[in-house]
Formats: sequence, C-alpha cells, structure tokens
Amino acid sequence: MDTALANLLAELSASGAAHDAVEADHGRRRLNLEPETARLIAILLRTGRRTRVLEIGTSNGYSTIWLAWAVRDAGGTVTSVERDAGRQAEAADNLRRAGLLDSVRLVQGDATRVIAGLAGPFDCVFFDADRVSAPEQLRLLLPRLTTDVLLLADNVHSHPAEIAGYLAAVEALPGFERVVVPVGKGLSVAHRAGLVQPAM
Repeated sequence: MDTALANLLAELSASGAAHDAVEADHGRRRLNLEPETARLIAILLRTGRRTRVLEIGTSNGYSTIWLAWAVRDAGGTVTSVERDAGRQAEAADNLRRAGLLDSVRLVQGDATRVIAGLAGPFDCVFFDADRVSAPEQLRLLLPRLTTDVLLLADNVHSHPAEIAGYLAAVEALPGFERVVVPVGKGLSVAHRAGLVQPAM
C-alpha cells in the first residue's frame, strides 16, 4: 500500500474514532472497523484473489477502501450497500480521495431489499450492518455465491446476542469451514472451497 493511501486510512480511522467518542446517538456513529480487522480482511481477500465482493454496511467508506484496495490488483470490484444517503455520499468522497471509486459500486437502500435484487455472483460477502437481519440476507444470497466463497462478519464478541442468529445460520451451511478470529470486535470467517459431494 502506498504512503498516501495509508495516511488517508489512518486519518479516517482517527477521525471516525473521535467522532464516535462524542456522538451519543448510536445510529449516527461511523462505527468503522478496527484497523487490525480491516488489515486482516484485506489479506484474506488478496491471498484468495477475490474479485466479486459484496459489503453490507458502507458507513463513511473506511472499510470499503480497504476492500477495494485488496481486490484492485486482481481486477476485482466491490458492491457496497448503505441505508443512509448522507453516509453513502461521504463514502463516495472518501473513495474518490483514495482513487478507488471506479472499483466500487455504491448502492443506497435497505440491505435486505437491495440484496433481493442483486444478480451476483459474489465470491466474498462482508456483513457489517444490521446483524439481526443478516441471516435473511445470507439466505437470499446463497444462490448467488460462487463455489469458492468467503463469508465475513464483524462484531462477534462485541454483540454476541445480535449476531447469534447469523452464526447459527452459517454453522448450518454444508461444506463450510468456520472460525472466529479474536481480532478487533471479533471476526467470523467462513470459507467454502468447493461443491458439496453427495453422500455415497
């Protein structure tokens, strides 16, 4: 990563943390990923040569920049869904500053409704918005996932009750290896490497 982009990400991380520290309304916080979590996700995407990434929860684009940077060398793109139009506009500005806007498709609206209309296929999905609706979003996405697919979700340790339904849904999927990485607020990582073979 070049110095200019690294500096921009550090700036966004610091300003996001400062904003959230004084913002009493949870719905108005930026709730950016911790830098260690963002870096781990970028490593997973780069080493896995992911090219069709779906992000649920853009916020101000901090995590989206990491995703777009991670897939750029492989010619990949990121589709990122955000409910709040103001945050989406802020994300577009930040992606433009990062020189990565052309690698991202920003979609505004309710994530579950948006997902129902997405064609896919996706080889990575990052769930980082409303954790309660994530199981339904996962169900809708299943037919639009590639055979080799990576599923990621943040906040496993910070919001265990809210994310329990998603973790149970992932656990019920055949053919996936799963682990929770104790980085940041807890990152769920699930990977399916190939098609499930029928039992003999």
